[in-house]
Amino acid sequence: MTFSKADALTLAQILRTVAQAEILPRFKNLSAGAIRTKTSQLDLVTDADEAAERAIETELLRIFPDAVVIGEEGVSRDPKLLDKLAGADLAFILDPIDGTLNFASGLPLFGVMASAVMRGEVVCGVILDPVSDDWAIAVRGEGAWLQRPDGGTRGLKVASAVPLSEMAGNVSWRYLPEALRPVVTGHLPRVAMAADLRCAAHTYRQIAGGHLHFAFSSSVMPWDHAAGWLIHREAGGYTAHFDGSPYRPVDRGGGLISAPDRDSWQRLRDALLPSQA
Repeated sequence: MTFSKADALTLAQILRTVAQAEILPRFKNLSAGAIRTKTSQLDLVTDADEAAERAIETELLRIFPDAVVIGEEGVSRDPKLLDKLAGADLAFILDPIDGTLNFASGLPLFGVMASAVMRGEVVCGVILDPVSDDWAIAVRGEGAWLQRPDGGTRGLKVASAVPLSEMAGNVSWRYLPEALRPVVTGHLPRVAMAADLRCAAHTYRQIAGGHLHFAFSSSVMPWDHAAGWLIHREAGGYTAHFDGSPYRPVDRGGGLISAPDRDSWQRLRDALLPSQA
């Protein structure tokens, strides 16, 4: 069983169709009751998240009836759903709206993310930008590219390596252990620029396209990283946990650093987390 480029484009089209039906009509059009908190005021879910996830799952199971579908909102309701990932012949991991805080704030910086995982290996990643109406796509071993609905494509390639003092990146430290927060934030001046887009979808698109050098994330939930990790890797990048171990979609902790290459990763890890060196 393989996952082809044709399958990837089918997945991409599902995300676009659902975004146009369930997400974009609700953007800047959410009533107060359509926005709810999950774990905190910074962790939101909206009617659009839930409707989009249901619609994507329905379409995926129509086309891939034997697949396991693992969505962020489904796991929020039933955490045991995540346990099905490791043993599935084919699983789809969904983030119906990545950047929900931005979406709910009326900020057009959100995306729809999906990955295909076969027996624990990420074989396809798709990140849709519903506002720009294009996808970042990767198929394992076949590269990463940006694609428009008219069929136009452009290859994705990570930025060239530069000295630490010239690196610009995205740093999400909200879920770091309390003891590590001042360590990481205190060392941010060692890089050229560090911001937080509050959106893994756009962060991965930026680093895979060579517009940022690195990404630092304190959370490793698979809907935030599986698709982007593959796109970044197929664009030539390198990612590992804080301790240097390789990323796997079944991982639940350990943080992640993505960089143009292994040497750049090492310099970033040693600079931002010297206690891990």
